Amino acid sequence: MAMEECASSEGHRFRRIPRQLCSASLELDPLLNENLEQWPHLNELVQCYKADWLKDEGKYGHYENVAATNFQNQIFEGPDTDIETEMRLANVRHSKNEDATEDHIPSTSGRQASDNGLYVPSKVLNMHYGESSLPAYEPAFDWENERSSIFGQRMPETFTAQYSSGLKITVKVLSLSFQAGLVEPFSGTICLYNRERREKLSEDFYFRVLPSELQDVTVSSERRGILSLDTPSSSVCLLIQLEKPATEEGGVTPSVYSRKEPVHLTEREKQKLQVWSRIMPYRESFAWAIIPLFENNNATVAGGAASPSSPLASSVSGSSSQDSFGEPNSKSTLDGKLAHYSSGSSVIVEISNLNKVKESYTEDSLQDPKRKVHKPVKGVLRLEVEKLHAAHTDADNISEGGSVINDLNDAGDRFSEPSYVKHHGNGVEGPRNGNLKYSSIDRRELHKNGPNLTAENHSDYNCDDFQAFDFRTMTRSEPFSQLFHCLYVYPLTVSLSRKRNLFIRVELRKDDVDARKQPLEQALHPRDPGTLLQKWAHTQIAIGARTACYHDEIKVCLPVLLTPQHHLLFTFFHVDLQMRLEAPKPVILGYAVLPLSNHIQLQSDVSLPILRELVPHYLQDSGKERLDYLEDGKHVFKLRLRLCSSLFPVNERIRDFFLEYDRHTLRTSPPWGSELLEAINSLKNVESTVLLQFLQPILNMLLHLIGDGGETLQVAAFRAMVNILTRVQQESTDGAERNRFLVNYVDYAFDDFGGRQAPVYPGLSTVWGSLARSKAKGYRVGPVYDDVLAMAWFFLELIVKSMALEQRHLFYPNLPFGEDVPPLQLKEGVFRCIIQLFDCLLTEVHERCKKGLSLAKRLNSSLAFFCYDLLSIIEPRQVFELVSLYMDKFAGVCQSVLHDCKLTFLQIICDHDLFVEMPGRDPSDRNYLSSVLIQEIFLTLDHDDLSQRAKAARILVALMCKHEFDSRYQKREDKLYIAQLYFPLIGQILDEMPVFYNLNAVEKREVLVVILQIVRNLDDASLVKAWQQSIARTRLFFKLLEECLLHFEHKKPTDSLLMGCSSRSPDGEGPVSPKYSDRLSPAIHTYLSEASRQEVRPQGTPENGYLWHKVSPQLSSPNQPYSLREALQQAQSSRIGATTRALRESLHPILRQKLELWEENLSTAVSLQVLEMTEKFSVAAASHTIATDYAKLDCITSILTGLFSRSQPLAFWKVLFPVIYNIFNLHGSVLMARENDRFLKQVAFHLLRLAVFRNDSIRRRAVIGLQILVRNSFYYFMHTTRLRVMLTITLSELMSDVQVTQMKSDGSLEESGEAKRLRRSLEEMADEDRSEELVKECGLSGNALEAIPEGSIDNSWSWSEVKHLSEGLLQALDAGLEHALLASLVTVDRYAAAESFYKLAMAYASVPDLHIMWLLHLCDAHQEMQSWAEAAQCAVAVAGVIMQALVGRNDAVWTREHVASLRKICPIVSGDVTAEASAAEVEGYGASKLTVDSAVKYLQLANKLFSQAELHHFCANILEFIIPVYKSRRSYGQLAKCHTSLTNIYESILEQESSPIPFIDATYYRVGFYGDRFGKLDRKEYVYREPRDVRLGDIMEKLSHIYESRMGGSHTLHIIPDSRQVNAEELQPGVCYLQITAVDPVMEDEDLGSRRERIFSLSTGTVRARVFDRFLFDTPFTKNGKTQGGLEDQWKRRTVLQTEGSFPALVNRLLVVKSESLEFSPVENAIGMIETRTAALRNELEEPRSSDGDQLPRLQSLQRILQGSVAVQVNSGVLSICTAFLSGEPATRLRSQELQQLIAALLEFMAVCKRAIRVHFRLIGEEDQDFHTQLVNGFQSLTAELSHYIPAILSEL
Repeated sequence: MAMEECASSEGHRFRRIPRQLCSASLELDPLLNENLEQWPHLNELVQCYKADWLKDEGKYGHYENVAATNFQNQIFEGPDTDIETEMRLANVRHSKNEDATEDHIPSTSGRQASDNGLYVPSKVLNMHYGESSLPAYEPAFDWENERSSIFGQRMPETFTAQYSSGLKITVKVLSLSFQAGLVEPFSGTICLYNRERREKLSEDFYFRVLPSELQDVTVSSERRGILSLDTPSSSVCLLIQLEKPATEEGGVTPSVYSRKEPVHLTEREKQKLQVWSRIMPYRESFAWAIIPLFENNNATVAGGAASPSSPLASSVSGSSSQDSFGEPNSKSTLDGKLAHYSSGSSVIVEISNLNKVKESYTEDSLQDPKRKVHKPVKGVLRLEVEKLHAAHTDADNISEGGSVINDLNDAGDRFSEPSYVKHHGNGVEGPRNGNLKYSSIDRRELHKNGPNLTAENHSDYNCDDFQAFDFRTMTRSEPFSQLFHCLYVYPLTVSLSRKRNLFIRVELRKDDVDARKQPLEQALHPRDPGTLLQKWAHTQIAIGARTACYHDEIKVCLPVLLTPQHHLLFTFFHVDLQMRLEAPKPVILGYAVLPLSNHIQLQSDVSLPILRELVPHYLQDSGKERLDYLEDGKHVFKLRLRLCSSLFPVNERIRDFFLEYDRHTLRTSPPWGSELLEAINSLKNVESTVLLQFLQPILNMLLHLIGDGGETLQVAAFRAMVNILTRVQQESTDGAERNRFLVNYVDYAFDDFGGRQAPVYPGLSTVWGSLARSKAKGYRVGPVYDDVLAMAWFFLELIVKSMALEQRHLFYPNLPFGEDVPPLQLKEGVFRCIIQLFDCLLTEVHERCKKGLSLAKRLNSSLAFFCYDLLSIIEPRQVFELVSLYMDKFAGVCQSVLHDCKLTFLQIICDHDLFVEMPGRDPSDRNYLSSVLIQEIFLTLDHDDLSQRAKAARILVALMCKHEFDSRYQKREDKLYIAQLYFPLIGQILDEMPVFYNLNAVEKREVLVVILQIVRNLDDASLVKAWQQSIARTRLFFKLLEECLLHFEHKKPTDSLLMGCSSRSPDGEGPVSPKYSDRLSPAIHTYLSEASRQEVRPQGTPENGYLWHKVSPQLSSPNQPYSLREALQQAQSSRIGATTRALRESLHPILRQKLELWEENLSTAVSLQVLEMTEKFSVAAASHTIATDYAKLDCITSILTGLFSRSQPLAFWKVLFPVIYNIFNLHGSVLMARENDRFLKQVAFHLLRLAVFRNDSIRRRAVIGLQILVRNSFYYFMHTTRLRVMLTITLSELMSDVQVTQMKSDGSLEESGEAKRLRRSLEEMADEDRSEELVKECGLSGNALEAIPEGSIDNSWSWSEVKHLSEGLLQALDAGLEHALLASLVTVDRYAAAESFYKLAMAYASVPDLHIMWLLHLCDAHQEMQSWAEAAQCAVAVAGVIMQALVGRNDAVWTREHVASLRKICPIVSGDVTAEASAAEVEGYGASKLTVDSAVKYLQLANKLFSQAELHHFCANILEFIIPVYKSRRSYGQLAKCHTSLTNIYESILEQESSPIPFIDATYYRVGFYGDRFGKLDRKEYVYREPRDVRLGDIMEKLSHIYESRMGGSHTLHIIPDSRQVNAEELQPGVCYLQITAVDPVMEDEDLGSRRERIFSLSTGTVRARVFDRFLFDTPFTKNGKTQGGLEDQWKRRTVLQTEGSFPALVNRLLVVKSESLEFSPVENAIGMIETRTAALRNELEEPRSSDGDQLPRLQSLQRILQGSVAVQVNSGVLSICTAFLSGEPATRLRSQELQQLIAALLEFMAVCKRAIRVHFRLIGEEDQDFHTQLVNGFQSLTAELSHYIPAILSEL
């Protein structure tokens, strides 16, 4: 990267890439390195192979993004979001960040983080509430990926200096040892050899092994041979041949190395060998071996264990080991002797099957199965073999076994060209085990950087390494990229008639003038490294053979130009191998001559005769007869030649073309010049491999001709070029739209003649333009034109590069440092020509698109890239002419295909690096391209084609991301500039909102995120302008913001209703494509499906942090699908459909976590930004500078409601409340006004909702929110009445949503956490002490709650009123809670149920609607229980509420007096008619619903219910309220009905009164509760009102049933049997007691002190309202401790109870609030008893009767009383009193006064009885005579008895 950066920072467009030459040995022969100017084609060729490459740095775009945003976990309300959890999350995050090193932190986005620290925009700009929403929406934004998705996108080719195959093998000889011992020097060759085809694949790598005493320390044993290989194949092997000094005749023979006994050389043998080897320069072949490199077993290729018999099997067969080689554990052997074991990353091979050369062997005999097996050589050759990777792995590199050599992650991949990397086994120079840290290098970087790693960059590169020439280079279909020009000569056999010791000397001669002259050319490559070229080379020596066989390879460096005189001269020597006085001298036997120009082909086998003598001019035919041949002139010398040259084309047509090109260039061709045309045309027929090999020079030459040839020549060259390009495109294997050879030619090799000649673009555009115009005019230009279009990309890129190079030559040399290059000024004619050409090509696109041809789409992309490239070279406004030409051609909403082309065109152009900085078409305009883009994208959003709309939206988002993350545009002003560029888009959307509404959800999201991004970076002035146009438009702007909230709302699966989220099913009916998220960008689906394919992290690789590894499908566990396909299959199999949720479940947990993190942050960012906009708007609205509805400020209210109602994270709530405070400060009067009731109500609702949150931070902020409302209420209204109503209403609504109870473990209910938190919040709201701390925590100033209205100095905030408000709300909460707790008991305990309804009704008394609602619920409950009187009271109460409201509004027939009289019936009706009713006018609530008719309706209901209760006197009163209404309306029919019912009522009352049995409307019981389990009822007493037929036993049973069911089995319930006072302390703990006593109601005027017994019927003489609030009961007791005594001991306690309210009430029981008691002594009791009887009789006698018809009932009651009074047998009667008090001792205890009273009472009683008996006689008929007789007898005997105690009685009666 470093180099690229430095290049681009200097403003240099091109980077020079130095060419790394394959090997110095392939240089041109220095003697022949003549001046090439006279051979232009050679000049071209040499230039082609030696010139540096020039890479256009800007061509494929250059993008540096800032580091990815680090997302924070957002805390949403959920089951675990209390403050502790927050802290825990924060701490975990904190510690994580500290522990994790760089590579452990996963990049939460696909963008690679750069090193300049974290990118946190808000910290930089310090002005936004939250982060931008883009990074979270598009967290995996990757510019490269976005680009690659564009149709026709050109991708840079991986540049390789030389298309070397995917595999390189290095071989190093470690040692050679023999059992006999190593005394003489050995040498040998190693090459790659194909066993099946029997051919050498590479030149020989020569090595020497010296015995230790000869070893020269300086000779490096490190020398390695590097062999290249296409594909691993079982037929590829190493052919190793060993040679040793030729054997001395009679000396030690080579057989010593294979003999069995003696094993070791004797000292004498050693000496002889040492001496001989020193003087013997010639070598003989000794042994050979063939080592297969790869296994022949395809199964191993697929990944099984490699067989140990081949050294590279394990490594090359695609095993999954990360190291370069698997390490076989077994030390295995081949043929019993060969073993290899691994050391580091290389394999050591021991070769022990060396075949001894017994007689001459040939290549054929190597493979001959019949060949005789000789004794093997007892020795071992140790090699180190290592596999290297070339950087370029081709799609073709598929091994025969089928595995792909694609270990791209391997260490070698970091070098982007065939760099000869070595990792030594001993670990000295490099890391061991190939465990390299390079795997994380981004491969794309490699492509960008190109091969700037020259040899010096590699510490591992060893300059001694010998790179063996790969012979397949000559047969590959690839352009030559290196200069090589040599001939390999292989002497094979010489057949002579007698045995000789023969060797051959080879030399290259320039001419045949003088044979004795030394050969001039230093033309032969030496075998030893580092030495210069030699004059000649020698072969091995063939000892004593008639047919000498050779195995040498002689490499001849050829002259650049071959003349007919150039020839090879072979000299044959015989040498005598005996030790004489001096070293043996060779003797010349003869010569052979090979003229090169006749035999030069790729490969040829030649036979030659041998000359005895050389005469001058021996080559010439004329001298042939003078020559003398050996062996009768037979061709006894066989040799093989192999030409390897990138200068000399074997193909004759190419040679012709080169020749004619030279003649044309040097102006030596004949004037008609048709030969050149023919040569050009015949290039069509050149065989494709050769064509490809010389592709670059041929293209260069053709371009030269197009550049400066005449018109005919230009056209011919152009056509030939098109033909060649088309063939290359079609015949090369990769199938890419831009063939890689051509791409490399344009991108790297094409240098426009390096400034040596005029640039080619004018000529190229002219010739192409004229052809295009001819086509446009309708001339026939042949089928070639389609090829021109198909290859248009190539020509366009050439034109552009040519221009850029010219610009470089013109401006770079004198450009001041750091300045930009000025644009190239095109000549008018050239530019016009380009415009015409562009126009013609556009027409082609247009025409062909309609036919739906893919060629048109490709051409379209090429044109786009043409404009893209030109933008960097020529004046942009000139390019805009082309763009506008394009837009005119494709104007408006066109056909889908055309429209798609247009979008692609824009997509490509707008991806330009300097897109943002482009000028407008006119100097005054803004960026022309952006305006075109916005226009077209908006048009597309209105298009019918869904895919187009999606594409347009995507383009927009990708561009926004590109700008947002571009490290160049991070300054505030840059962002503002970009926002202003795109701002017109918002205007267009606001003008055409239906276009937006027609989009689907995904597209809307794309557009909205762009809008948010634009608005975020705009300055306030621009925003205000947008809001100034019209109220409707401003409203639409905020509609868009509302859409943002809707579409980016964060929904957790756990969201409940409380979270303000609808209960929609989370599995939307989505499309079938995999959707992991409904919120994020569509690109994220691809990212996640890719990640889930790759991401299974193997166990135990912690050092890799979060890097995902690829895993084969069978490795993922069956129940946890990791690949998308598996997930989908699993989803379908379980029949849940491929829903979003199922897909998310299938993700790896870490990915799922990321996904949730992104979604949370997106939602947060959007909400915060909308809030920010709203605040800016409220500030602007405060200054009245914008267009909006100032009466309602609906823009603000709708957004705030939207924000409140959605699930938001803590970060949002923290910011919200200060903003709300400010907004209310600015616009409180409008927001608090009646018009905004709905808004206020919603705000109040959501504040209460937040007050229930578990998260304490949010809950406390809600309290502040409520206080802000209260403050504004004080500020604007001086009181909180309306706010109270509103909060009461919203609390009631909230209570229906919130779960106020929860189940305890025993199944009973208790108050839930929500209810507790709400209670706590309501208490805190009125907590004066904590208030300031809360306000400050919320970010407001300490005095924020002061409410000092304008023009006043007093703070109108009143804590007492706030407390009152809070208590009212708490009362409602408690009532609701109590009601909920009773839910399970409603059917059992009707009393409690009714009471809970009553409490609710009272709690909501301030809101008539709610008050009435609960009263009616209560009424229904009573009717179900048949408590008619209570139900009637409820109806009266409802009527009272309505009546009050109407009286308060003065629009009723009633007055305050009516309200007062209604109170007498139902005391709950409040007397004061206040303005509260009007305060309760809140939208959806209020007195407006309350009408006279509704009041009458409820009064009639009350009337009906009272009559059912037989309380007729109430009915009469109620009709008195109804009659005035009908009178005022003159409803006479209704009046008649009323009066009829009045008549009935009064008759019923009469009937009740005249009944002999007194009428009782109800019975009353006092019930006392004692025991903890009763809860609130413990130690309380109630009076129950029961139907009149309920007896004491009934109510006991009823209450026992209710409370026993509540107690459960654990507690027992006791009933206290008497009615005495209970001392709770004395009761047994843990036991529950009920005390039930019948009580009597007390009349208003009753004398409670009277000692008389109370007989109820006596007191109900007149029609009275039966309204009771006092009750009594009498309890007898004794003072002597006995439970019961005689009358003389029996005292009586009278208890009077006062209830809270009076019966009939709205409930069936009332609490006893006061209890008093009186005590009566026994005698008072007795007197009372007697007086009671007397009074009853007298009452009966004096009762006036209306007529005689009434006699019967009177007679009956008289008989009843008399019978109970005068019958003697009545023990307890008068007689028993006398016995008790007047006999004996008690009489003496009585005070005289008491005695007198007792006697007087008795006398009066008897007198009344006597009178009654007389009356009875008058009334009876015949049938009652006997009864009368009995009465008389009884009276007489009673008188007789009494006279014993009161003698005076006889005289009295």
